Amino acid sequence: MTQTILGDGAIRRDSLYGSSIENTYAGVLSFMRRKYTRDLSGADVVISGIPLDLAVTFRPGARLGPAAVRAASVQLAELKPFPWGFDPFDDLAVIDYGDCWFDAHNPLTITPTIVEHARTILDSGAKMLTFGGDHYVTYPLLKAHAEKYGKPLSLIHFDAHCDTWPDDSPDSLNHGTMFYKAIKEGLIDPARSVQIGIRTWNDDFMGMNVLDAPWVHANGAQATLERIIEIVGDHPTYLTFDIDCLDPAFAPGTGTPVPAGLSSAQALHIIRGMAPVNLVGMDVVEVSPPFDQSEITALAAAHIAADLLCVLRNQKLAAG
Repeated sequence: MTQTILGDGAIRRDSLYGSSIENTYAGVLSFMRRKYTRDLSGADVVISGIPLDLAVTFRPGARLGPAAVRAASVQLAELKPFPWGFDPFDDLAVIDYGDCWFDAHNPLTITPTIVEHARTILDSGAKMLTFGGDHYVTYPLLKAHAEKYGKPLSLIHFDAHCDTWPDDSPDSLNHGTMFYKAIKEGLIDPARSVQIGIRTWNDDFMGMNVLDAPWVHANGAQATLERIIEIVGDHPTYLTFDIDCLDPAFAPGTGTPVPAGLSSAQALHIIRGMAPVNLVGMDVVEVSPPFDQSEITALAAAHIAADLLCVLRNQKLAAG
């Protein structure tokens, strides 16, 4: 089921399985050198980008995030991922679908365009791993996933911000209010959802379970993982990782950085333990390359995404 390609596997590979032998500094960039294609046949997981940053409340630049995460993934495609010790693409069929196209100059069309992008992929039976873009993109993605898997979903939300500030305008684009809307619309169940790493205040967290950054630091990554699994159980769960969940020392390249966040080590420990969770969709958002240094933020995002793929590979094998 594997195929060895010497260079440019993203466009030269026929099979969805196997890895390429690439010079890390050269070649066509896709996430971890996966095949670039719009053919969804046989795909277990579809990578795509949504290069939107019109919904930010502070620094822009996240529209460049998908390209940066792909570029930062080249080293991850070179060796078997640590600490897994296997090539996930021997068993997991993953494609890079490219980016969702939308008309940035016609804002009212953006949300339905993203929903339709997600519907097309989900209708194939594949799961989505999406790169933002700012965090607003999770809202239309949740709409499509709730249609596919049923309302309400559980949400695992890594972030410095709760993103449940009030917003009753149906047409607003705001990366701080999506989960207020998602709860109001019944897309997610706050009682079976959890927010990790929060370190901003809201007078009303709308019933969400909050494991804020001080709680994680005091109790540790393993206790955090165990509490997450306890909250979501086996309910269909969407996982969203805003890179500003990490402390700015580990993720400076983001729009709204907040000190005292999680370390990369803490976050990766938690992500690597997600096998018991019924993951139906995932995203990594808010990487803003103009504010990054030496790809620190994009590297963190790429590692989080790669570990999620390894979790999905193990889930696929466990399911037989």
